[in-house]
Amino acid sequence: MTFVSELKPQALWQHFDKILTIPRGSKNEQAMAEYVISVAQKHNLSYKTDQVGNIVVSKSATSGKENAPIVILQSHLDMVNEKNADVDHNFSKDPLKPRQEDGYLYATGTTLGSDNGIGVAAALAVMGSSDVQHGPMEFLFTIDEETGMTGASALSTDFLQGRCLLNMDTEEEGSLYVGCAGGAGVDIKLDHQYENLPAGFEGLAIKLHGLKGGHSGVDIHLQRGNAVKLLVRALVATKKDFHFKLGNIIGGNMHNAIPREAFATLAVSSSDRKALEAKLREEFQAFYAEFKLAEPTMKLDVSSENLKSVLTEASGTQTLNLLNSLPHGIMAMSYDIPDLVETSVNVASVKLNGSELTIHLSTRSSIDSAIQAIQNRVISIGELAGGKVKELEGYPGWKPNLESKTLQAAKAAHIEILKKEPGIKAIHAGLECGLIGEKYDGMDMVSLGPQIEFPHSPDERVRIGSVADFYKLLIGTLERMA
Repeated sequence: MTFVSELKPQALWQHFDKILTIPRGSKNEQAMAEYVISVAQKHNLSYKTDQVGNIVVSKSATSGKENAPIVILQSHLDMVNEKNADVDHNFSKDPLKPRQEDGYLYATGTTLGSDNGIGVAAALAVMGSSDVQHGPMEFLFTIDEETGMTGASALSTDFLQGRCLLNMDTEEEGSLYVGCAGGAGVDIKLDHQYENLPAGFEGLAIKLHGLKGGHSGVDIHLQRGNAVKLLVRALVATKKDFHFKLGNIIGGNMHNAIPREAFATLAVSSSDRKALEAKLREEFQAFYAEFKLAEPTMKLDVSSENLKSVLTEASGTQTLNLLNSLPHGIMAMSYDIPDLVETSVNVASVKLNGSELTIHLSTRSSIDSAIQAIQNRVISIGELAGGKVKELEGYPGWKPNLESKTLQAAKAAHIEILKKEPGIKAIHAGLECGLIGEKYDGMDMVSLGPQIEFPHSPDERVRIGSVADFYKLLIGTLERMA
């Protein structure tokens, strides 16, 4: 137990304190599922699982509320495992190390998993409550939301009985969300061809790091730097003045996170080394000046590297030209909702497996045709570069319903309990509501949550006071719906 278990509301925070000790990266949710089931068993609640590992727990209505509509509380069990490169942490076994600072809860050097651990903890607290007035309830816990929403995608159409759903996976206090973007992705693969290190050449290792990264939907409007794109920018500019051989380039990790770090190796003639390094640092200073307000801690490190082989001239040029040409960032803003990003694309990762380089891009939009247009653009660029291109299956958006009865209940609770009108919004990130709504006709949904900032990065934090307000709002909404 840590100080986290002493925070208020204690029922919620005690569960989150336990969650911090459980490995739950995407596709590794078994231990987290076992904890959920243990809480259901402790309170004599019935539960069932499906073939992929989703769980639904049922709880009877409090006395006199049996005829109220069934309300579903929905959250996902997995988290994004991201850490700083200099942090020694094994996500498969090590507990997260919480710290409190200026009213926020962080993890130390890693993601916190408040996305969606706070939602899971809130559901568990309600499952075990005896003083909340509510109608019949279902608690839906999905798996693998962060790497493709495969849990929600696999839901059968008879897994749930309710048709009113409170999703607890948005991250802005004072707001109720009623719509979200859909998304898709593209993988581009290049077969690398290698040759021996030329005589008279020496190896360099280049590391661009210290960027903030963040969620590729929630944070894309902040226009932070993409480490992969910026490192490629520096290399392409340097190649105009100096001949070098590219050894490798990698960066990024998750499909829904903006890359914070990128790494490259290259070989240059010994006589050009100092001048080339100076040129790289000149290019770095140029884009640091552009991004310094958004990326004040961005750094470029250059060091010697023992290289035995490098990419052929054709393979290295193909790689840099392709990465340099791929789009990243905001493609369009919404005409309908002020300040809402409508369409974006994220150059999410560049990974090497043997001699095959895989570049992954993720696309988001609230308009299906816009998603396909960006997908087609990326596919065209990949094919022109001679890559093997695979379009990945997408997920649907969630169309707002401002006449929603669930929305009216949550809005009334917000005004009465928190004493202010909530913002009614749509989010550029993907939510499982889109998939759930597609499978269950007539599902009436609202998404709410506490203030969570910089998710999917080691800077992730949750404002502690907002969690108490979120839980009060959740309870108040359940009482009104009963």
